[in-house]
Amino acid sequence: MVASTANNTAEKDHVINQSLAGDGFDTVIRARAAVDAVPGCRGKVSCADVLAMATRDAIALAGGPSYAVELGRLDGLRSTASSVNGRLPAPFFNLDQLSQMFAANGLSQADMIALSAGHTVGLAHCGTFSGRLRGPSAPDRTLDSGYAAQLAAWCPAGVDPRVAVAMDPVTPVAFDNQFFRNLQAGKGLLASDQVLHADPRSRPTVDALAQSSVAFERAFVEAMTKMGRVGVKTARDRQGNVRRDCAVLG
Repeated sequence: MVASTANNTAEKDHVINQSLAGDGFDTVIRARAAVDAVPGCRGKVSCADVLAMATRDAIALAGGPSYAVELGRLDGLRSTASSVNGRLPAPFFNLDQLSQMFAANGLSQADMIALSAGHTVGLAHCGTFSGRLRGPSAPDRTLDSGYAAQLAAWCPAGVDPRVAVAMDPVTPVAFDNQFFRNLQAGKGLLASDQVLHADPRSRPTVDALAQSSVAFERAFVEAMTKMGRVGVKTARDRQGNVRRDCAVLG
């Protein structure tokens, strides 16, 4: 949420984060302002906690599960674009690369697969998947041919790579397990998503979550709770604070 300055490019302005909608950040900032407007609450709830709760509420409003959010985080004292390097999965990662990145944060392969369902809503820029449509190894044989033709029409050669396409072509604004059924049908937009079904090691988990909404929601909540504990800063470690302004360090 921290804004870049003349002397620092913040995390949210790293190229891999360019698909994040600005109104999402604004919503968190407004929610935090509403909390601070309550007598006795000013300066007591971190932007990090508000972000975690806003994420939960956005999921629930889109039809996904609501769940208890563990609170008590402090806000970070630094935000640099360079700190993002190597910490977020690339859209071309294979299963081993995905699993290793999540394992480095204490998350299992099953957690990673469940969390990938975040792609059941939202958008991806043409540049993140155009290599599957044209290029030395294109078309990607794991991509459904009809879906590939549709994507090629939406993202023709030479199009602005920032043009965006819905991640889920079936239920683009609903948080559900359609994401996994899309993978079964060869309609995963990103190569790093489709590989979850293409690789026989992860396919059984995808199939199980595609079959049961209950199993999916349970797995997703468990994984979100675990991810919410990664890198948490608390008063005990003295590595964070409660920002006065979510967009400004200090």
